Parts: sequence; C-alpha cells; structure tokens
Amino acid sequence: MAQRLDAAYERMLSVATAALHEREPARLWPLMAATLPDVCGGEVLIYKLDDWSESAGTVGAAPEAASALDVLDDEALGLLRTGFPFAGHYANDRDRAPVTAGRVLGAAWSASATARLVDDALDMDHVLAIPLPEATTPVTGCLVYRAGTDFTDDQLRFAHQVQPLLAAVDQQRQLLESWQRLVAPGAAQDVAADCDLTPRETAVLLLLTEALTAAAIGRRLGISDRTVHKHIQNVYRKLGTRDRISTVLRAQQLGLVPAPNPPHRRRG
Repeated sequence: MAQRLDAAYERMLSVATAALHEREPARLWPLMAATLPDVCGGEVLIYKLDDWSESAGTVGAAPEAASALDVLDDEALGLLRTGFPFAGHYANDRDRAPVTAGRVLGAAWSASATARLVDDALDMDHVLAIPLPEATTPVTGCLVYRAGTDFTDDQLRFAHQVQPLLAAVDQQRQLLESWQRLVAPGAAQDVAADCDLTPRETAVLLLLTEALTAAAIGRRLGISDRTVHKHIQNVYRKLGTRDRISTVLRAQQLGLVPAPNPPHRRRG
C-alpha cells in the first residue's frame, strides 16, 4: 500500500510540476481535476475557488463532470455549492485536514438531500473534501467523489500529502490572473516567452516588484528560499540584469510588469 501511495504521489507531483509551467491560469485546475481523482481513489472532482458561496465564486470540474453540472437547475446547483457537510465542519475548526462526508455525519450522510443530489447528478455515493491548507472560507479547494465504499484511511493520508501541491497550483493561478489584469495579457505573455521566462519565474518576478524578501516569496509560493533564489538568478540571467532594482526597471521597460503611475503634480 505504501508503495502505491508513493507512486501516486510521484505522479501527482509530476502533474503539479507540469501545471506550474502552464501559461494560461484558467487551465491549471482543470488539469488537476483530470488527474487527482484517479490517484486518490475517486472518480470525479469538483473544485471551488476564491470566495465562493451558494451564488458566487469559481466552481468547475473535469469535462466528464462538467456536463452533469450544466444540467442542474439553480436550486440544485446552489445545494451542491454549499459544500454540505464540510462548510459547517471547517467553519468550526481551523484544521483543514481532508475528511469525508461519511466521517463527518456517519449514517446521516446517505439520508441527506446533498447525498441524494450527488447520487442523481453524478451517480456517486461518497465525497472527500480536500481544502486548501490556508483557506479562510470552507471549502476552498476540491471535493472528490466516488461510488461504492467510502475513502480509506490511506487515501485520506494521500489527500493530506497533496494539499501543499494544490495550494502551490492555486497560488500560481492567482498570481498569473493578477499579472494578466495588470498588464496587456497577450503582449506581456509574448515578451515572457521571448525572454524564455517560465510561468513560475514570471510569478517570482511579479512578487519581486512587491519588494518581498526571498523568504516571503517562498512562503507565498510554498517553496524553499533556495528554490526562490534559483528562480531569481534565472530571471536576472534571462533579463540581463544583476540586482532587484535593475530587474524591476527592465521588466517595466519590457511591459512584463506595470510601470508605476507618475506622481500627480500640484498646480500653482
């Protein structure tokens, strides 16, 4: 069993690494949704991102589950979006350990309206919540569904192992989305590609413009200081610079990051 879990984790690590080289942020979670269920014993994954509620926030799934979501009416979709019973479970506890609905509610889960909806819409019986470890709203992260028996202890341990990988992918998504809002997306992406900057190096560059230390960047991205320094050195080399200030100025000249707004001059 341990060998199978190690192999599954290695596979998930390779997928997450590939995701961090994806330049389009909208593709990151669908890539996770297509891979994670299989390696953690599930069949379908639905992800819930940002500040979601019954009526707001990003909710998505792999293509095979997206079609089932599309046919749900507003009432049914709202019921699914509430994340029952996990919203209440995580709201009362800062612990973000993965858990199944069956372990939260026991036999009452199968009699709930959400369980009936999951059965009707997805033909699934059990659901595993894998929240992002630093999430402040329950459940920002993903819900994995399966038919038959509930998820095992080993599968829950695996889910706990992959939480940092999912957090890194979502942090990358948020940074790339922020980058696209701040600059002209097409032109900036072309410049990044011409400079041979990877999406991960672009994310580090964006954080450099915020004057964050290597340690702070590492905390934001969930990586070590050593890895941050490696990315920074790669950015310096590819932009032909030697320090942070010249790197930020060069990035602004190229349109990779927004230039600062000129100060307003007072009349008189």
